[in-house]
Amino acid sequence: MTTETSKNPKSVYDFTLKDGKGNDVDLATYKGKVLLIVNVASKCGMTNSNYVELNQLYDKYKHKGFEILAFPSNQFGEEEPGTNDQILDFVCTRFKSEFPIFDKIEVNGENSAPLYKFLKSGKWGIFGDDIQWNFAKFLVDKDGQVVDRYYPTTSPLSLERDISKLLGVE
Repeated sequence: MTTETSKNPKSVYDFTLKDGKGNDVDLATYKGKVLLIVNVASKCGMTNSNYVELNQLYDKYKHKGFEILAFPSNQFGEEEPGTNDQILDFVCTRFKSEFPIFDKIEVNGENSAPLYKFLKSGKWGIFGDDIQWNFAKFLVDKDGQVVDRYYPTTSPLSLERDISKLLGVE
């Protein structure tokens, strides 16, 4: 279960969440890093391409101050039906992903995780508030502020320019 550490969050660093193994993770531990926050699913048609490309980005930038935070969600076509253990096994075995996989959450609706309510609170214009599908992506700067939001169909590798700019490694 996701918990807020403040009533009026000012950045993603104001949240503490459960990882896929049930441990509390204070997002303040990521202060000073550029974050890509993604809602993921194991049985989506976009699963393979997204995980492959997310791994490529992570491998290239993890030592330069970049982190990917993946949040499984079963809200879209029930494409993430497994338990946290099954999800972790799938991601680690099939894709050898090394970035953190968090507890399965809801990203839309009344039970939307507080972090996702914060992420969606930006002025997104054509996006509206709700997450459209699996693999929606939020780019967060080193100060914990959302700087961009990308459609689920946006290729992770197409974000490389935006990521490298925030990292200062253009």
